[in-house]
Amino acid sequence: MNTKQWMIAGLCAAWLAGPAEAAEKSGEIRVGIIGLDTSHATEFTKIFNVGPKNPADAAKLAGVKVVAAFPQGSRDIEESYTRVPEYTEVVKKLGVEIVGSIEELLPKVDAVLLESNDGKVHLEQVRPVLKAGKPVFIDKPLAATLADCIRIRDEAAAAGTPLFTASALRYGTATQEARAGKIGAVGSVEAFSPAKLEKSHVDLFWYGIHGVESVFTALGKGAVKVKRTTTADGLIEVSGEWSGGRTGVFRESNATDRKGYGGIAKGEKGEMAIGAFNGYEPLLVEVAEFFRTGKAPVGIDETMEIYAFMEAADESKRRGGAEVTLEEVMAKARAEVKK
Repeated sequence: MNTKQWMIAGLCAAWLAGPAEAAEKSGEIRVGIIGLDTSHATEFTKIFNVGPKNPADAAKLAGVKVVAAFPQGSRDIEESYTRVPEYTEVVKKLGVEIVGSIEELLPKVDAVLLESNDGKVHLEQVRPVLKAGKPVFIDKPLAATLADCIRIRDEAAAAGTPLFTASALRYGTATQEARAGKIGAVGSVEAFSPAKLEKSHVDLFWYGIHGVESVFTALGKGAVKVKRTTTADGLIEVSGEWSGGRTGVFRESNATDRKGYGGIAKGEKGEMAIGAFNGYEPLLVEVAEFFRTGKAPVGIDETMEIYAFMEAADESKRRGGAEVTLEEVMAKARAEVKK
């Protein structure tokens, strides 16, 4: 067989093997997006398909490309669904094929970014992904309720499908340094972020998740109980107690002394500023590696603790600022799941 015949045979073999196996052999990971109702969908596509702003991240993202998207996200949150036509046009110009259903999307891709802004639809949308065994990153919030978070966790485990969710704030440079021990064992953390509310979601699930995740990233697991009150300027304040006497506080940002995203971590070797937003690229580097390996960089137990913390804050609000344990709200949500 001459060189030309070998080349033709190789191409035929790749075609017969199907697109998934051919992509695997080439090292390319084809990514599909569900939900084009958030700017995350367009920004993530730009980074994967055009390239990162930081040249050092290019190799870490190489071979991961968004190839298809199903536009539907929220059905009833106006600020979300009205964005879909604009964002659909943006991703089309970046080489993304638009499809009419999740079922049409899945055979075209190796992994999924579930980007629907509305956590209410996440359980419904992720189920066929889990059944198909495609690794899936679910953008914040994991779901709109703690019970649905548990359902997604349990169904992913039952299907054996890799699942990862996180806020981009988790990968702020300083926040990661605190987690890695730059100031020794961290004993207390205070972080702040915007905390816009959406009536169909647990309060902090919608946007406060960003600051809450900064707290957990620097402090780690072990939250036991939560108390929700207000700051001196009338905004949300949630104080938590962790095992070992550790403490964590989330505050809603304001326009004066708590602008945007930030905070402070105190450890046995000193203290440091944490909680800054350093862009999406550090998160997407982790997502790319997750798609390659199927190993989530954040354990599901920590993820569930974050959502239980936020649900306990809502319960504390309902009780006028009383302390609420995470175990109590988890037990209540587990009972709901079993109904």
